[in-house]
Amino acid sequence: MSDDTVTPMMAQYLEIRAQNPGALLFYRMGDFYEMFFDDAVAAAAALDIALTKRGFHLGEPIAMCGVPVHAAEGYLLTLIRKGFRVAIAEQLEDPAEAKKRGSKSVVKRDVVRLVTPGTLTEDSLLEARRHNFLAAFAEVRETGALAWADISTGEFRVMPSSLVRLGPDLARIAPRELLMNEARERETADVVADSGVAITPLSRGSFDSTNADKRLCEMFGVASLDAFGSFDRAEVSAMGALVDYLHLTQRGRMPLLRPPVREALGGTMQIDAATRRNLEVTQALSGGREGSLLSAIDRTVTAGGARLLERRLSSPSLDLGVIHARQAALGFLLEAPALRDRLRESLRRVPDMDRALSRLALDRDGPRDMAAIRAGLGQAGVIAGMLIDAPPLLAEAARALVGHDALVDLLTRALVAEPPLLTRDGGYIAPGYDAELDETRALRDEGRGVIGRMQADYVERTGVASLKIKHNNVLGYFIETTTTHEDRMRAMPELFIHRQTTAGQVRFTTLALSELETRILNAGNHALEIEKRHYVALKAGILDASAAIAQAARALAEIDLAAGFADLSAEENWCEPVVDDSRAFLITGGRHPVVERALKHGGTPFVANDCALTDQGTPAIWLLTGPNMAGKSTFLRQNALIALLAQAGSHVPAAEARIGLVSQLFSRVGASDDLARGRSTFMVEMVETAAILNQADDRALVILDEIGRGTATYDGLSIAWATLEHLHEVNRCRALFATHYHEMTALAGKLPGVKNATVTVKEWEGEVIFLHEVREGAADRSYGVQVARLAGLPHSVIERAKVVLDTLEKGDREGGKQATLIDDLPLFRAAPVAPPPRVVKASEVEDRLKAVHPDELTPIEALKLVYDLKRLADQST
Repeated sequence: MSDDTVTPMMAQYLEIRAQNPGALLFYRMGDFYEMFFDDAVAAAAALDIALTKRGFHLGEPIAMCGVPVHAAEGYLLTLIRKGFRVAIAEQLEDPAEAKKRGSKSVVKRDVVRLVTPGTLTEDSLLEARRHNFLAAFAEVRETGALAWADISTGEFRVMPSSLVRLGPDLARIAPRELLMNEARERETADVVADSGVAITPLSRGSFDSTNADKRLCEMFGVASLDAFGSFDRAEVSAMGALVDYLHLTQRGRMPLLRPPVREALGGTMQIDAATRRNLEVTQALSGGREGSLLSAIDRTVTAGGARLLERRLSSPSLDLGVIHARQAALGFLLEAPALRDRLRESLRRVPDMDRALSRLALDRDGPRDMAAIRAGLGQAGVIAGMLIDAPPLLAEAARALVGHDALVDLLTRALVAEPPLLTRDGGYIAPGYDAELDETRALRDEGRGVIGRMQADYVERTGVASLKIKHNNVLGYFIETTTTHEDRMRAMPELFIHRQTTAGQVRFTTLALSELETRILNAGNHALEIEKRHYVALKAGILDASAAIAQAARALAEIDLAAGFADLSAEENWCEPVVDDSRAFLITGGRHPVVERALKHGGTPFVANDCALTDQGTPAIWLLTGPNMAGKSTFLRQNALIALLAQAGSHVPAAEARIGLVSQLFSRVGASDDLARGRSTFMVEMVETAAILNQADDRALVILDEIGRGTATYDGLSIAWATLEHLHEVNRCRALFATHYHEMTALAGKLPGVKNATVTVKEWEGEVIFLHEVREGAADRSYGVQVARLAGLPHSVIERAKVVLDTLEKGDREGGKQATLIDDLPLFRAAPVAPPPRVVKASEVEDRLKAVHPDELTPIEALKLVYDLKRLADQST
């Protein structure tokens, strides 16, 4: 065969590869998925596996690499995280069937699934406590819509959107993959860039609204979508594109999507991507979950409850009825700690039914998924019995947990307590469920006993104690002994028939063993066939009840979240906020939940602070001054998070709170650049500030930290000044505005809605002590040089900074002569200035302690010593 000859196997590979452009092809060959050509080069580099060669194609060696089928999921996860899409081509027939067509016939193969970031279902590829959304954006006649679904849970939603809203909407939903019309992909690239979502372009045909309507009706088995709500053309287009993509990637095995839910525009608090990032709502700035608000408050004990918590934090409600219903459920469980503990204990035994149900629908299931449905529905009945006289939200959830007794009873009778992972392993149907299966198993198991007795008989007849009867997939049952006993075995040809000789071993069979093998194999295969038949029937029964099971799973998540919020409130001493339709924002003793948690681990108390933003009698904007490290940013963030938590239905970290509905939450905190898009730190700051000033309405809550710091002093001051005026006069919203421009404090006397506040510090013996207390008034200085010294700048730099600072302040007092005075300053000396000797004051407390010998103190003397030290300390202050 010449190097240019294409083998039948390679011809098949190239044909399948051409049908799936843009994806790595996992080509099943026995126990491995093989990759060839450029796919192999890319996969080997991404997976850090060996790249080899196999044969030639068109005169060039064929690059090849492969991964074992049993470990494929781990490799898939790595590839997906690195941005690849993977087409999985499986063998669709047994190699023996292919040989019947001719010795050179190739086993039939085809792609059974296209694995992409938004279409994962396996537990090993997913985060159990997070959704994995696939989204689609469509536009029809200047009207836009966004649809999203999690095929691992069945969640399916749609809402009106637009290019202007797309960024914030993607930030809220956080999909892994976004489907776009290929004609608009380039136009939306900048809008989508901040979300970090993978974009998949589709043809215009996928977004055709007429075909989309037909696809959706066919999928849900209805004549019209009107039964699910009123959807406009753009919404139908987005949903249809999403379903079309699922048909493509799942190769006809459609997931169990629930009927689409239409979210009304303006039903949730608007939070843009920059604000979510700055507030670290679901993800810390470092990139992980730890350090985020979600991580700090997550007390849920089920995967479904954790996913619901993330959705609630990402989408705080603007519906007072919904908020109050969630508060009532939380309050009920807060007042019943014993009930709450029993509920949480039962919830801990609830598996992830949503994802088990999804795998069953997609034929990626196993017996353990059925066991998960059984366990979840069993616990659902127990939990429903606990929720007597519960408020409406919990009572409605409890009703969804009952009515599953027949299915639970069926699965309990049919399945063993601990079923195996795979159906091919057998042994998952319980004894006593099917008499025929029990008889077949008895025959199979009895055959094993007969094998043991036959082995003992052969040992006795030959006198070879090491003789064993073994089994493998090639020879079946055989008799094996060492080559040292070969002559003795061959001396009995009327009994033992030679099969195979290996290094150190010799193998035989007998007529009786061959007959017994046939009986055993037939019994074993028949038992597997019976089990599979029952498995298919049980699976059909579960899928017939899928809607009710999914509803029970949602109810369990709702109960888990309410119990988790109640547990959090009880343990952390949070309060129930008054959420109403006013524009009030009154917080007493507010705290930052994430910072407080971190300080608590170190044994340090958090300093609580009040905040009053309202246009009814007091200012709506606080202008906050004070030094760096004093806690300004923490104060800003904590009040934004308190508003978010209140409208998510949680209690809040405060002594008291009254919050008028916040329609939009905006945050401009921290410094970052965007070099990939050619934006400096200052440019990013201005873009984010512009978005706030252009979008914030009178119900928004805005927190701004040090606007204008990235440019020249007077430029920055002028921008900050104008920004504050715009918030006050045009946006007329509630705001916290932190700045180091002390000149701006004059605005409190000019604008009736602005109030000065400062974070206090104390100087003691040249040291700066941060008290973290917010009070009315303005800071007299920034203490920047002192903070620089704490940061470890060289002493010479600190001393020089003091000289320059004194000069600038003197010039400011004398009428703006800074330039002249700076020109008069001597050049900075290279030799470091020696630090001044530290004057240590005599301390009576220290003197008293030095005279103490702890080992010689009695308990009474120790107590007296404490009182003495306290008295001396009081006298010295």
